[in-house]
Amino acid sequence: MKISAAKIKIFKIKNRRGYAGLCLNHLTEGKTLYQVYDRMVKALRRSKITIKKTPADIRKLVASV
Repeated sequence: MKISAAKIKIFKIKNRRGYAGLCLNHLTEGKTLYQVYDRMVKALRRSKITIKKTPADIRKLVASV
C-alpha cells in the first residue's frame, strides 16, 4: 500500500526535547525532524506501507498542536 507523505504529522513534544510523528496508528520520537521522519518510514515499511514521494522539505509536515 502506498500513502502520501502528507499523512505523516510531526509535532514538537511539550516539556521535552525533540519531536514526535504520528501516522496510521504508528508513533515515533526523535531529536530532529529528519530522525522522526526516517523512523516513521521504517515503522511504516514494517507494515508493508510505503511513501509515494519524499517531500522536498520535511518541515512542511510539522503540525501545530
